[in-house]
Amino acid sequence: MKILLIGDFVVRKKISFVKLMVLTTIFFNINSFADEIPLDHLSLQQSVSVFEASNKELLLAKRNIEGAEADKLTAAQAPNPEVSLGLSNLNLNFSQGNKNSQRSNSLFDKTLQSTVQISQLLERGNKRDLRTSVADDAYKASQFDFKDTLRQQELALENAYYDLVLAQESEKIQSSNVDLYEKSLNAASLRLKAGDIAASDVARIKVDFLRAQNDLRQSVANRQKAQATLAYIIGQEKNVQSIVATDTWPQIEASATTQSNENNTEDRADVLAAKARSQQAGELRNLAQSLKARDVTVALAYQHFPGQEPAVGVNTIGATVSFPLFTNYQYQGEIARAETNYYIAQDLKEQIQAQAIRDLSKAKADLNAALDKVNRFDGQMLDEGKKAADAAEFAYTHGAVDVTYLLDSRRTLHAIELDAAASHADFAKSLAAWHATIKNEKE
Repeated sequence: MKILLIGDFVVRKKISFVKLMVLTTIFFNINSFADEIPLDHLSLQQSVSVFEASNKELLLAKRNIEGAEADKLTAAQAPNPEVSLGLSNLNLNFSQGNKNSQRSNSLFDKTLQSTVQISQLLERGNKRDLRTSVADDAYKASQFDFKDTLRQQELALENAYYDLVLAQESEKIQSSNVDLYEKSLNAASLRLKAGDIAASDVARIKVDFLRAQNDLRQSVANRQKAQATLAYIIGQEKNVQSIVATDTWPQIEASATTQSNENNTEDRADVLAAKARSQQAGELRNLAQSLKARDVTVALAYQHFPGQEPAVGVNTIGATVSFPLFTNYQYQGEIARAETNYYIAQDLKEQIQAQAIRDLSKAKADLNAALDKVNRFDGQMLDEGKKAADAAEFAYTHGAVDVTYLLDSRRTLHAIELDAAASHADFAKSLAAWHATIKNEKE
């Protein structure tokens, strides 16, 4: 979704009031789009739509592009001419007047030299074109920065969304666990009154019941924190308590794995931004070198000076040319700093390229490991844990095992259920990280 910035549009183009009202209506319709999405039934795709319209990091990155575009306009301009006005040689002998003047004794004919001068700085050394190239490279880098911010924020959004899904799933598991222990505790209390079990067994069940309540309260806190994180990313901080994620975990069979040949990181946004800044540093180095080329200031002057010797004209014109003398300093510091910055930019480019390759290897390893864990939990561990817990429940009901064995079986199944949910969350986030790592700008 692209956000229309009304203020920017009005500045760049003169439009009628009617058109402005239409654009303003469209603008507010876009901003109210988030209000139409039910946050209490929020899918991942819907959260992406709200995120693209409201994310603060994206807005800041967009402002950086606008600033870089303004810098392009500044860099392409030639220096403005200057006008100088001057008065000199004023005759303070007012009583004598201007005896040399053949005309009147008016103020215009007083012995007073007036000068009007226009001067223009002429840049040499191709400075203007170099400045423009520097600004163009900075603009390109800001565009790639925006795309990289979008890539990173999309990953943060998916991580936050699946963290909320995990928190909601964990809360359900903990709630079911509390209900199970509550029923067991009530049944055990009745059996204790009937003299069927010992008081120590009831005490053990009650301890686990209280522990399950603590775990449930912690899961509620985790869900609230996950809601707050997701609400910030999608710009819905005021509605944090109403956010409920509805999507399930990504399907394993429909998910792309790392067996593909996606090993190209050269076209990733952060790498392209580093390349643009490296090129910009090269242009800045050339711009620093161009300081050695002397700029020339050309001036044309008109002078009005009555009261001179007879037969001498009162109006004259003149011209001057000025340029600096590099007798004390020849911009060695600026040139050395630009040279250093150039090599820093080269090193940063290589560093970011290396980090992109590292991210690719890390994402591949994480995704493969998460895939194995999910398959293992879904394939065997959950089924075996449920079978063991059901067998323990049956055996305890018929007096074949004591309460300790029953509680251990329940704890084991409970831990497996939580670990299985966490493994699905790890897989979902690892898959999102993999997609973000291999995302390039040629897609």
